[in-house]
Amino acid sequence: MAVAQPNSSDLAGRTIGERIQIIRTRTGKSRAVVAGLVGRSEDWLRDVEKGRLQNPPPLDMLLQLAQVLGVRDLTEITGEHELLVGVARRAGHPVVPAIREAIEGVDLVGSAPLVDGDELQARVERAWRIWHESANPRTDAGAMLPSLITDGRRAMRRAEGQHRRTAAAALVGAYVLSEQVLAWVADSPLLWLAADRAMGAAEVADDPVSLAAASWVLGNVWRSTGREEDAYRLAQDAVTLLEPRLDDSANARALWGSCQLHSAITAGRLGREGDALRSIDQALGIARGLPTGTAHPWTLFGLPNTEISAVSVQVELRKSGSALEAASVVDPDSVPSVDRRARLWLELSRAYEQQKDWTGALGALRTATAISEESMRCHPLSRNLASELVIHGGKLIARESRALATRLGVTV
Repeated sequence: MAVAQPNSSDLAGRTIGERIQIIRTRTGKSRAVVAGLVGRSEDWLRDVEKGRLQNPPPLDMLLQLAQVLGVRDLTEITGEHELLVGVARRAGHPVVPAIREAIEGVDLVGSAPLVDGDELQARVERAWRIWHESANPRTDAGAMLPSLITDGRRAMRRAEGQHRRTAAAALVGAYVLSEQVLAWVADSPLLWLAADRAMGAAEVADDPVSLAAASWVLGNVWRSTGREEDAYRLAQDAVTLLEPRLDDSANARALWGSCQLHSAITAGRLGREGDALRSIDQALGIARGLPTGTAHPWTLFGLPNTEISAVSVQVELRKSGSALEAASVVDPDSVPSVDRRARLWLELSRAYEQQKDWTGALGALRTATAISEESMRCHPLSRNLASELVIHGGKLIARESRALATRLGVTV
């Protein structure tokens, strides 16, 4: 699905900075996210948009901004000359091209043997384990996805009856994982396609849990592309869909809880504190009733991940004190995912940054990076924080902040 662009009349007579701000606002991206994705600080992007720089950004940076904003015709930003550039196909990680080929490819008459649905399910579960256990989750889990998606699509197309439904359910898992791998390192159209294919496979699987999983991933894409209200409603619809199955299905309970967490974070981002806290309480209620150590193999729903999400919600609500208090009860060693452990420390860094505690923010971000440097290099929030530390952290931590920014690939 293409990203909506401003009307040409909105851009007429505008400076480059004003055009960037208009397009960014219309596409629902925050200044922090856009700045992080191009490896610069939020203050730098604000200066670009307000025309405070002596010279506009160079062409290579304009191309990066166009790519992040989903702009195909660079004249929408420059307003000069007709220069059509192929900037919509973003590959911010080496695994992206092969995954793109598997998702976009068509194999109508392939003669390769069908892979049994149960085998596909086993491969999906293994890929998810690697995603959670690896310090380089995109590299290691991403390498498994192209063949898994290709085999799953072939099986769903050619198998019949229950075999087809089993293959479709496995394919949902592959697409959901692909969205996790592609997030922040691929262009929005590819993320949209992965989410749409997940929903299509879930409909073939004819299973409420698969539909909820596809809704969970589609909601992630909607939230990251500025459709928070739609994301919230979809997550709540998935909650309603699963409620009749909570008593007889562990997977249904896990996806129900995961969709509540999705709702909570989205409501927090919208500033709807009541809805956010209500959904977190619902998720905590069911998580506390699970056996110790329980974690859904995909979404990791269980008590530790729910507690991390509670921290995220408080950060989104800009209640940094409450976020730090919520983090104090989390045992990092109980979190069965390297990426999620890193995310816990990233949220702590964000909370310290909100308090202007730059030393605390630096320490937490360094810990997150030590846990999974790949995850922090790929996430715009960590990259933006690294920039903010260099600019605002002061002389006491200047050397360490600049070293960390360099490690994360950020130019300040």
